[in-house]
Amino acid sequence: MAQKKSWLKEFTKGLWDEIPPFRFVLGLCPTLACSTAVTDGFGMGLCLTFVVTGANIFISFLRKIIPDEVRIACFIVIIATFVIIVELATQAYFYPLYLSLGIFIPLIVVNCIVLGRAEAFASKNSISLSIADGLGMGLGFTMSLTTLAIFREVLGKGSFAGHFIMWQGFEPFALLQKPPGAFFCLGLMLGIMNLFGKK
Repeated sequence: MAQKKSWLKEFTKGLWDEIPPFRFVLGLCPTLACSTAVTDGFGMGLCLTFVVTGANIFISFLRKIIPDEVRIACFIVIIATFVIIVELATQAYFYPLYLSLGIFIPLIVVNCIVLGRAEAFASKNSISLSIADGLGMGLGFTMSLTTLAIFREVLGKGSFAGHFIMWQGFEPFALLQKPPGAFFCLGLMLGIMNLFGKK
């Protein structure tokens, strides 16, 4: 029972208490760049979820074997392996998404969230808890990107997942599709999160 509670705690912390972009302000590069469309935000989030969960499993499994002096290099090799898997799978089965995300899939290798979870959690905990941590952080990141992308796509283009949903004559807020609009939306969402966090 205690183990189940602990697993649930590690899983849920990434969905609110430690949600990466809004609590730790980590992984902002893909958060801002891949949130112009709902499909991009959701796809990027799932890619990162796969990488962080897979890397956590392997790092937790090998944590007693990896020498402390070379642990960061070993973590990066493990993370890079999962990034290559997700990049090739996306290229093979979700080619439009692969083209849309571009360089941001390979850049998952240097994403602070993935390496941070490897160093702070997976290298010190069991495989079971590392899976919970990876899934929670990855799904929290996916929710963040998707929510931001919904806001930016609906108001910035008038569409949802590429389908126009607004009334005829709707004038999109084109600024929301540009980098300054991404910062504006992120700041607004950070403010809302902090407001709810205090309550």
